[in-house]
Amino acid sequence: MSEGRPVVIVADDDVTLRRTTAELLEDAGYETREAANGLEVLALCEKARPDLIALDIMMPKMDGFETLAHLRETDRVTPVLFLSARGDIVDKRTGFRLGADDYLVKPFLAEELLLRVEAMLRRVDALGEALAPAAPTSVTLGSLTVDLRHGEVTAGDRRVDLTPKERRIMCVLAESPGRAFTRDELIGAVWGEEYVDSSISIPVYVRNLREKIEADPTNPVYLQTVWGHGYRLGGEDGRSAAR
Repeated sequence: MSEGRPVVIVADDDVTLRRTTAELLEDAGYETREAANGLEVLALCEKARPDLIALDIMMPKMDGFETLAHLRETDRVTPVLFLSARGDIVDKRTGFRLGADDYLVKPFLAEELLLRVEAMLRRVDALGEALAPAAPTSVTLGSLTVDLRHGEVTAGDRRVDLTPKERRIMCVLAESPGRAFTRDELIGAVWGEEYVDSSISIPVYVRNLREKIEADPTNPVYLQTVWGHGYRLGGEDGRSAAR
């Protein structure tokens, strides 16, 4: 959680409802940032990670579902609370499967909103305290380093320019160096289980990644093929250093 007051992004294209929600949170001791659509949410997150995002679904330019999908490509930690007039179970199922942490249907009681926000932030704090001693923030294999928190990859002193999906693939592999992941496991972890039967080509992503991180892509050292199974992240000596 941020030092000082927790920061909450309130995203809603209804300016009156957005301002009312923001004022309610500010009166309860939170610092707020306001956004009228998903693009503004992502721009705010690029500047500084908030402690929580309260996200409407029906917004122009980029709706709440698409916004969360983009956010979860690089940030799996920040809690997201959907605030929506759409209370159908189909919408709730979509939101939770995309990575939402809670879902509150409009109109809602002010006290219920505050209770849910407080509970979500409390869970994040408790999880952070429980995982802090053991959870690495980066993994290094030889001259390759993967920043698990921000999805950044460096090869030697060079920062590797990766797409959001490439960053997610590298983070999934780096979280368990040496473990071989099947195609279905990688697709499920990066895109979602509903995409396992799609035409997504993991070999194409692997080839592109090797072009970016390997000194000799035809003889890969780090992104290794495990024949008959899938791919793993390794090193010349097979060891990794987690920090």
